Amino acid sequence: MTTACPVAIGRVVLTVRDLVRTGDFYQRVIGLHRLAGGEAGLSLGVGSRPLLELRRDAAARVRSPREAGLFHTAFLLPGRADLGRWLRQAAAAGVPLSGAADHAVSEALYLADPEGNGIEVYADRPASAWRWREGQVEMINAPLDLEALARAGGDAEWQGMPEGGGIGHVHLQVGALAPAEAFYAGRLGLDVTSRYPGASFFAAGGYHHHLAANIWNSRGAPPRDLPSTGLAEVELRCDPAFLAAASPQGAVTLVDPWGTPILLAPR
Repeated sequence: MTTACPVAIGRVVLTVRDLVRTGDFYQRVIGLHRLAGGEAGLSLGVGSRPLLELRRDAAARVRSPREAGLFHTAFLLPGRADLGRWLRQAAAAGVPLSGAADHAVSEALYLADPEGNGIEVYADRPASAWRWREGQVEMINAPLDLEALARAGGDAEWQGMPEGGGIGHVHLQVGALAPAEAFYAGRLGLDVTSRYPGASFFAAGGYHHHLAANIWNSRGAPPRDLPSTGLAEVELRCDPAFLAAASPQGAVTLVDPWGTPILLAPR
């Protein structure tokens, strides 16, 4: 089945062993708030909008960082000032960062949750400043001026994920790029917006990327041995008219070549 292009990330679902510790991290550090939950799972989001679902499985096999699955969940903030405020509060709380980069289209900060799931917190530069050539957007990996970014936050304090925040993209680890492009571009209908050594980037509607796939740690990885900790599902929000024609239930789940479920739901 060929689908219409997904147009936005809905929510990300993770399997975790320690629900309390991991849930606290996403609330305290990332600024999400609790929408619903109990002993088996937790839904976190902004306003009434769910962004992250944590499912508890204390006996789950611990995923190796060299397996296919999640590279990072990328939380998009409304503007640079929000990112500067987030950086200041993370520094004050002693939250360790694993990296920071100027990607030309965005400024990004990297860290991991208590179970090793990668996280990016970022803000886009204005789309008018992005450089496109023959359908490919220029994305770089340059040093980021952290002091200037922190100053951009002004005098205001971080008050949690702003109402306009959400998941901007999800970056995956895969075993090979050709089958990743066949699935995410060929089957899902996304545009390949950039190719970087060891990685491909996919998007719809002129964004720089909604999904990405890389082989930096996972070259040759076989299909995932599930269940395990880590990524359980990615929800993509799509055109309702397409889904109504494609599925009477209004939603459909596809599985990528490495066993990751991709839920297509109405936008």
